[in-house]
Amino acid sequence: MSDWDTVTVIGQKANARQASAAKSNAELNAARRAGAVVSTDKKYGAGSNRTVGTDGQRLTKIDRETDVAPPPKLDIQVGKAISKARLEKSMTQKDLAVKVNEKANIINDYEMGRAVPNQQLLGKLERVLGVKLRGQNIGAPLGGPKKK
Repeated sequence: MSDWDTVTVIGQKANARQASAAKSNAELNAARRAGAVVSTDKKYGAGSNRTVGTDGQRLTKIDRETDVAPPPKLDIQVGKAISKARLEKSMTQKDLAVKVNEKANIINDYEMGRAVPNQQLLGKLERVLGVKLRGQNIGAPLGGPKKK
């Protein structure tokens, strides 16, 4: 046999019989009689805007129940300690902001207790102002390193 007698089909025509969706019960029964593999899947709300079940409503209700708690705000006692220490050193909010490399409105938010606490910034403020702003004894003067 020569190469002229064999035909090689490449591309879409190689798989001439592709799976298709049966549109009616008659097509579905004909496929079953022919011995084809038949799979039926229920599609929820396919082709329309209305929902078939209450699954979406139930999930929305669950989503509303698990609200994320807002992040904790800075204690007003810390803000008052910052303000008091800043005024004792006769600094403005802008001067303090420049020393800790932040904006003046950030310092204002910390003093008013509106800010979310940032431990790095609190550490910088403690060093510049010389008072404790974290842990116990907030507003107490910072002690130097312990001597042995």
